[in-house]
Amino acid sequence: MKNRLPSPVTTALLLAAGTGSRLSPLTHESPKCLTELNGQSFLARLVDSLVLNGIRRLIVVVGHLDSHIRDHLAELDSDLEIEFVDNRRFRTTNNIYSLWLARFLIREPFILVECDLIFEPAQLKPLLNPDRMAISRRLPWMNGSTVTVDQFDRITAFHADDDSPSLETTFKTVNIYSFSLKTWERVLDRLRKHIVAERVTSYYETVLAELVDECLISLDAVYFDEDCWYEVDTVADLRAAEQIFPASCDQDEPVYA
Repeated sequence: MKNRLPSPVTTALLLAAGTGSRLSPLTHESPKCLTELNGQSFLARLVDSLVLNGIRRLIVVVGHLDSHIRDHLAELDSDLEIEFVDNRRFRTTNNIYSLWLARFLIREPFILVECDLIFEPAQLKPLLNPDRMAISRRLPWMNGSTVTVDQFDRITAFHADDDSPSLETTFKTVNIYSFSLKTWERVLDRLRKHIVAERVTSYYETVLAELVDECLISLDAVYFDEDCWYEVDTVADLRAAEQIFPASCDQDEPVYA
């Protein structure tokens, strides 16, 4: 009997609990994901990309000004099945804790995405297969964690911003992942150890880095066009992203899964 290909992922998890302090003052009275880029919120852009790629269920971890996010998603009327997780400790925890809180609602393969990413919808399609990770060739504006890959395009190591090897040998993490159920169970097991130890102010990449280093999970690289995505952390980032979007990059249109 031939091995069947895994079914495309149809669930997405969005982490949107943080205060977005680096985007101040825009986030004083509105969550970061509702920041508008050329007239459309980050969240609306993300929902469009998810729907175009066949995602049917969206789980959102909320905290800061959560009612604004709930109302905005209701107004979008996207036909997505939407569920919310409340992170009541959003002021004193980081995204590792938000990811942990979603554990009761996820029992299937899923895409993990953060709320400050702008990208072309077509770039999401390869991530519909589980155990993949979006990365990009590094450009001067990019900071944060990086990874190295082997000749088979598998992630071999994570690096913090201050200990990354050279631009030529590492790739920037885009902060979009797809996990199989088996991988998610291993992530949860390691998350549990961090949470029990009250290591709740770090990033979930810490957990992924440990598991990759110990060969407990394997993630295949999905290469994002470095000119067709942007991570918006500051007002300067927003102004830069406005020069790129909504102009479409020369890529195929996404198709429904």
